[in-house]
Amino acid sequence: MPKQKRRRARAPASQPRRRRRKQATSIITVGTQVAVANAITMGLFNSNLGDFLTGRRDGVYRAGMDGGSRLTLPEILGAGAIAFGGTYASPGGTPQRGYENFTATVVTNFWKNLPMMGAQVIGIPIGVRIAKKALSRSIIGPTNKLIRKVGISEVKL
Repeated sequence: MPKQKRRRARAPASQPRRRRRKQATSIITVGTQVAVANAITMGLFNSNLGDFLTGRRDGVYRAGMDGGSRLTLPEILGAGAIAFGGTYASPGGTPQRGYENFTATVVTNFWKNLPMMGAQVIGIPIGVRIAKKALSRSIIGPTNKLIRKVGISEVKL
């Protein structure tokens, strides 16, 4: 007796097909990812995420001005008068120990900042998950309902 092919079960014609809708972007998830990215840039480059991306420090563009452990993206990419890869000389003109080149600078920063960076990269998502569970019924759920009533379906807490 030949084997018969299995047929997929179909929903009855009276029931409409189930439609998938696009997942809403979670503000809490985005905030968590930004906080973790900030912890990583602080650990590897001694610069917070905003300063790393823009090359600013205290509101002034200062990429490559410290000549040591603090790196920014414009400094690494060689923006302006800065050499490609950054400047690693101390204010006196000679390289500081551990900051001779890009790799040595990142490795030195990594080992100096490892405990704090590790605690933040592991602790931030755990803390957010705990807070999310604790606040889901009292704050997050009602706020998401209010956001949907207003007509915003692409964003949620």
